[in-house]
Amino acid sequence: MVKIGNITIHLINDSDYWVDPGGPFGLVPRALWSRYFPATEDHLVKMSSNVLLVQTGGRNILVDTGYGHKMPEKQQAILRLSRPDGDLSDGLARLGLTPEDIHLVIDTHLHADHVSGNTRYDEAGQVVPVFPHAEYVVQRREYEDASHPNERTRATYLAENFQPLVDSGQMRLLDGDTELAPGVRGVVTPGHTPGHMSVVFESGGQVGVQLCDMATYAVHFERLGWMTAYDVEPLITLETKRHWQQWVLENDAVVFFPHDPYRRAGKLTLDENERPIIQPLDMEPV
Repeated sequence: MVKIGNITIHLINDSDYWVDPGGPFGLVPRALWSRYFPATEDHLVKMSSNVLLVQTGGRNILVDTGYGHKMPEKQQAILRLSRPDGDLSDGLARLGLTPEDIHLVIDTHLHADHVSGNTRYDEAGQVVPVFPHAEYVVQRREYEDASHPNERTRATYLAENFQPLVDSGQMRLLDGDTELAPGVRGVVTPGHTPGHMSVVFESGGQVGVQLCDMATYAVHFERLGWMTAYDVEPLITLETKRHWQQWVLENDAVVFFPHDPYRRAGKLTLDENERPIIQPLDMEPV
């Protein structure tokens, strides 16, 4: 748990899974990334679904919802998806909450690994919201891209994760940077996708930011030139990181990473050679 002034932030891991390192590390050679990140004997690296529960002004807010439970078993096997501590709902239960207690869901973007937990299948096989009383929000540009996927994006932009919420009016489309709750602001951070959004927390003179896939792992934020193969506009990602790296340093902000299983949160500092380095915070999932 981390406090940002009057804002309380808990981290819940919805799942762990394993991917080919060509995804998260793109063009970075194995000889370089393997110095910082362990791989299995069969050359896979671990990713976690780090969901944030944010509590402020009497509201319970989720930043992303993870993979959820609609994934076919074959795909789960390919990803070696596991939930050693249970899923998002189990994490909420450990905090004394149920899905009905969530007031707001902030979808940073609409890739399946971030929003499949938005919805579920009911007993009749119909898609229904996991968080029935929550408002869901996402950037309009992100929704437009997700609604018209191409050959590269159609495997991750799955309409069942968002379209029923838009159709019912439960999902609100945002047009740019938006204040979402007391001390909680959604900010457009393009690159991973054009409509990608990060979330800034500001209270009592303290600052934090969920970078989301601007920096999938902590090392991506330390090294401007490292970005994932999943990024739609990698050179824009680079410039977005350049801006926010300086912003984080100037504001002494706590930073949160969406998929890092080893450094889930931390503080950005400069080492003896003036190179950026993330000092991890002790923030294990609930």
